[in-house]
Amino acid sequence: MNSIIRFVKNWALPISMVLGVVSYFVYVNIHALDGTHQMMSDVISIVQPMLIFMMLFFAFCKVEPRSLRPYGWQLKLIGIQTITFILLALSVIYMPDIPGRVVIESAMICMICPTATAASVVTTKLHGNTSCVVSYTCIINLVAALLIPAVVSLLHSGANNLDFITSFTIIICRVFPLLILPLFLAFAVRYIFPNFHRYLASISYVSFYLWTVSLAISIAVATKAFMHSHETFLNYVGIALVSLVACALQFYLGRVVGRHHGEPVAGAQSLGQKNTVFAIWMAYTFMNPVTALAGGFYLVWHNIVNSWQLYRERKKYNV
Repeated sequence: MNSIIRFVKNWALPISMVLGVVSYFVYVNIHALDGTHQMMSDVISIVQPMLIFMMLFFAFCKVEPRSLRPYGWQLKLIGIQTITFILLALSVIYMPDIPGRVVIESAMICMICPTATAASVVTTKLHGNTSCVVSYTCIINLVAALLIPAVVSLLHSGANNLDFITSFTIIICRVFPLLILPLFLAFAVRYIFPNFHRYLASISYVSFYLWTVSLAISIAVATKAFMHSHETFLNYVGIALVSLVACALQFYLGRVVGRHHGEPVAGAQSLGQKNTVFAIWMAYTFMNPVTALAGGFYLVWHNIVNSWQLYRERKKYNV
């Protein structure tokens, strides 16, 4: 049993991605289930946010509130994410028919997506400052929860015939609870029900299994978006390339900023490693559904970067 668990953990990324793709094609080719497609989409629209919420909640149960001290240099990382996101959005808002709009929206998703909770784990393995990454994860979740609804409302308020306030309210009611309430709930449980919190912290590994399930669903959703999309081949190539550039740029800039303050590993992980499950959900829910592919591609790119970094770290310490 232990060997099976170890195998699943070691190969969770490819297993989840393959299962996501295979499950989509198996499902759509069982014609007896043709009448359930809409119901399944409705179920996924409920289950996926719940999985993201629970994944963040269990992860935040391990967070010590005293470790959440913000660092001044993290404002530079926030600036990189928010300014690029806003500038990209403005290009679409003022030029709605701009060629390659889907590529620009994909870049927006890659830039504003919050830090993955697993970034702290990788940071520890790379001998970086974990508390920096944990605090930035919480901060960028708060920033994204406020900024995404505001910008996306401007982006699509005209298209769906809703005014800004109505659109903003609808979106923030879906994004804010998903990113912020898990943190508040984890802290509330810590202080109100300390014994229950200790139990939850002892089984925080559950977030890993929730992540694998959520990842498989996200990849299935991205596959559906690809199969039902009528985008040009150039746009698909553009999404892949822009996600690669966004990944490389954020890891690089994060390391540069972090190095100036003695935290190159924490800076790179804070800015470069993303909660791609949320990115895919956000893309499919609020953007052109095909932009969900950006999250899928970014998932591959940032895991390649981390795998290379971990390999170099093992060689350095002869592990």
